[in-house]
Amino acid sequence: MLYAVLCYDAESEVNAWSKELDAKVMADLATVNQRYAEAGKLGPVARLMPTTAAVTVRKGATDDIVMDGPFAETKEQFLGFFVLDVETLEEAITFARELSAVNPANGTYEVRPLQYFNPGAPIG
Repeated sequence: MLYAVLCYDAESEVNAWSKELDAKVMADLATVNQRYAEAGKLGPVARLMPTTAAVTVRKGATDDIVMDGPFAETKEQFLGFFVLDVETLEEAITFARELSAVNPANGTYEVRPLQYFNPGAPIG
């Protein structure tokens, strides 16, 4: 079963990290990722650029509206995602807990079953 593990956190907090702390967090996350990648269970992983680089396209009454920034004002922003191919929801939750354990921020990891619409494409 494919699962998306979506990462949310206060972008202002994460963006305030020193280069050294950011590098340490990314290295710690890479350690978790490596175990799953070596087992053939980790697919694409993406870290999103800051919301200041985002635009939102919202359907308007007569024309689409393009706005700067993310889709909504929130305390936490969507910062990135992981794609897992694991047998159970519990295994996906374990992965999210491992990510959380090495992340010094107070973020949230959402685990959601994923429908993949590109048959035959490798995830690892």
